[in-house]
Amino acid sequence: MANKNLKVGLVQQACSGDRDTSNAASEAGIREAAARGAQLVMLQELHTSLYFCQHESTDLFDLAETIPGPSTEWLGRLAKELNIVLVGSLFERRAPGLYHNTAVVLERDGTLAGQYRKMHIPDDPGYYEKFYFTPGDATETTPQGGRRGGFMPIPTSVGRLGLLVCWDQWYPEAARLMALAGADLLLYPTAIGNNPEDPEDERERQREAWVTIQRAHAVANGLPVVVANRIGYEPDPTGQTPGQRFWGTSFVAGPQGEFLARASTDQPEVLVVDVDLARSENVRRWWPFLRDRRIEAYGDLVRRFRD
Repeated sequence: MANKNLKVGLVQQACSGDRDTSNAASEAGIREAAARGAQLVMLQELHTSLYFCQHESTDLFDLAETIPGPSTEWLGRLAKELNIVLVGSLFERRAPGLYHNTAVVLERDGTLAGQYRKMHIPDDPGYYEKFYFTPGDATETTPQGGRRGGFMPIPTSVGRLGLLVCWDQWYPEAARLMALAGADLLLYPTAIGNNPEDPEDERERQREAWVTIQRAHAVANGLPVVVANRIGYEPDPTGQTPGQRFWGTSFVAGPQGEFLARASTDQPEVLVVDVDLARSENVRRWWPFLRDRRIEAYGDLVRRFRD
């Protein structure tokens, strides 16, 4: 098949409690990626602030913003100026008392191509996201006959983006549904790390498991996977936990899970890599997993557990 090359960029950064400082670091990374030829650039999860979900406080809902709003306007201006498709992440205020962890896609002309509201919401020590975020809506049919919400790729000028967010990355169902809906690649903006007081071998097992599961999504679906994660230590402002040390390790994998690019665990980096989208079809011809699925036998997947 003919090469369908897409140059993908991602920005790995530390974040600040000062929004302008965080945004300046993001913008510098975006500009560097574009200068290196990236056509699609992705930022990490909740990149405008510190990871505020380490504790619960109603005051922190003031960080949320509307869509459209300040972040989409800023990202849209950059996308238009640099002629790129740009993926950002923000704390969305959908309505009074209704908030989401939302990824947004800005087209080359600066318009909002689409958004994805995180579907799987964790609630663990240091990751109290259920206090802040409502899960995204299930896929529904619009009055015009289209589909929106849920696990639906976002069409753009560079391809159909299977956009998921952080905790979604552990679920094979999410990746599969994006693939079945025609995604050309899977993208995961992320903010994940570990407890700095855990033993080193346990911290490494967790990080390797996180890499492995996403590479497995690439293999199982024959699609490239793009992952952007933050770096740095962020203390718990309440002092109740030892805080989080985010492990970076942003990467791009090809449709057989092969690494195309990898970032460090602790340094700000901008990765730019060529991704051959046509390779996905070749891989699916060699490994026809979609052909051999026994869909008539999978009904129990919609149950919580088989008692």
